[in-house]
Amino acid sequence: MTPPESVSRVHEARTAGYRVAVVGASSLLGKELLNVLRERRFPMSRLVEIEARVRGDQEPQIPIVDLDADPAEVFLNPEVHGDEIDFAFIAAPPDPLPAFLRPESARPAVVIDLEESLGESGAAVPRIAGTATLPLGPEALRPVIPSAHPVTIALSLILLRLAARFELRSAVAHVFNPASELGPRAIEELQKQTLNLFSFQKVPLAVFGAQLAFNTLPRLAGLHSQTLAGLEGRVRGELHRYLAGRSPVPALRFIQAPVFYSVALSLYVETAAPAAPAAVHQALAGGDVRLRRAADHAPSQVEVTGNAQILIDSIMADAGRENGLWIWAVIDNLRLAAQNAVQIAEEFVSRSGASGGEGKAQPS
Repeated sequence: MTPPESVSRVHEARTAGYRVAVVGASSLLGKELLNVLRERRFPMSRLVEIEARVRGDQEPQIPIVDLDADPAEVFLNPEVHGDEIDFAFIAAPPDPLPAFLRPESARPAVVIDLEESLGESGAAVPRIAGTATLPLGPEALRPVIPSAHPVTIALSLILLRLAARFELRSAVAHVFNPASELGPRAIEELQKQTLNLFSFQKVPLAVFGAQLAFNTLPRLAGLHSQTLAGLEGRVRGELHRYLAGRSPVPALRFIQAPVFYSVALSLYVETAAPAAPAAVHQALAGGDVRLRRAADHAPSQVEVTGNAQILIDSIMADAGRENGLWIWAVIDNLRLAAQNAVQIAEEFVSRSGASGGEGKAQPS
């Protein structure tokens, strides 16, 4: 039987709020986005969880309704119209797009694209919540707001804080990519590879094209070979557009790591004049950035899982280059991406609530 183009699960609350849709709600990022929306108590009168056929994943299934303890009516709705939605979050690149997101249709008031799924968001400056360097968005009737990739967020915040204090000459970044960035099939294959190696069985290679367990790969040859290259290209483009001359754009390399969740970043920065690690530490600290002292244990991907902080190890001066500095940082890629998108929506709500202008999302 041919599955429907999209399936929706709708949660109706009996309180005032915004009508919110999450496209790709059962993807890893979609699930994290739903968690963040609820944890931050984003004001919602309706939550529509939309599934469609996603590139590289299995065919959609009719969702199982999970009744939470909060008083809400939950029902299946086979079709969603753009004029019924105030905010739409795109958490996975669906193929095809839901009808209400197509250019010729009436779109929601605000679309926040976490995956560069819409052509008009791919060339725009990515948005990082909480930064005052860029306006909140165009005064358009139905804006599409690109939410920055979590690697873009971490590298940009680090580089801009350094550039505000020191003159930077160059930067090089290695990104140790987790299986979660490639989706559930990558996580499953890494798990099977690990178990099969312990039992001396043949390892599956469909996703990675090679053994990743207990190994690292500079490129992939399996189903997701283009996905890894695409991630690198996306982040490189976002950094060029977001940094826009305010900091050197780092030379960038993605490396597939044998970890399930969270990203590790190794960043080399060269300053025009010698910079003491203590001064660099002071320039970076603050907000959601947490730094470790040399006496503390080094931050790892395991430790950061479940929060949106950027954990940075004690700054190391390069032993062979007078002005060289090494920075090690870890982030939960799913949590940081989801929280950034929700904070963008919160900023939009705050601004539109104050202005009350036509075309802005208003509570139902």
